[in-house]
Amino acid sequence: MKGRGLKKPRIDKKRDVQPTISISLKDVIYRISYIIDRPVKTICEETCIHGLMSKKVLDELSQHFKRSVQFQNTMYIGRLDNPSVQRMSIMTAKERIGIRFKAFDYENISTLAFALGVTPSRATALLLEASIKDNDFINAYLEKHLAYTLDDNRMKELRKVIRYLNINNPYDEKISWLALLTYIFNEVKDSAVSVHDTLVDYLNKWRD
Repeated sequence: MKGRGLKKPRIDKKRDVQPTISISLKDVIYRISYIIDRPVKTICEETCIHGLMSKKVLDELSQHFKRSVQFQNTMYIGRLDNPSVQRMSIMTAKERIGIRFKAFDYENISTLAFALGVTPSRATALLLEASIKDNDFINAYLEKHLAYTLDDNRMKELRKVIRYLNINNPYDEKISWLALLTYIFNEVKDSAVSVHDTLVDYLNKWRD
């Protein structure tokens, strides 16, 4: 009886990574998932890919690089005496979250892990946290996906709400899309009301 030969891995096969992140970060990701009706794994994957392509995010992470690597056209110089971030964590409850990466993106995650001197799982956790704190990215991400839910006129109305709140904010703080949408959904997140209906109802009340 002939033995089985090894199967060639599919080029498009994804690699599973299960980073441990703070519960507060996980809550934010699940809130975004609810608002734009998009799978958590997809949001995590797309957020991490943004981070790998973002000079702002990589510049932030590079402060902890122990080894030198090149991302895009930028060479980051590591220092072996940088404190290890493998076990560096905030004293808070944590949970695992599942993400799947294409082979090419996983290789970039592995390169980041090499630079940081940590496991790919830990590198993913650090990347996810740094990327989701990029307000410009999150605002653009939410606005893009909300455009699939609302028609052009209602999107214009929602932008007017954001603009109004920022102009009339007495605390000199910028109101983000996430902050506004979290406020809108806080009272209906456990109900059967759809994302579309919730936003339409809010806009109708706001106009009144």
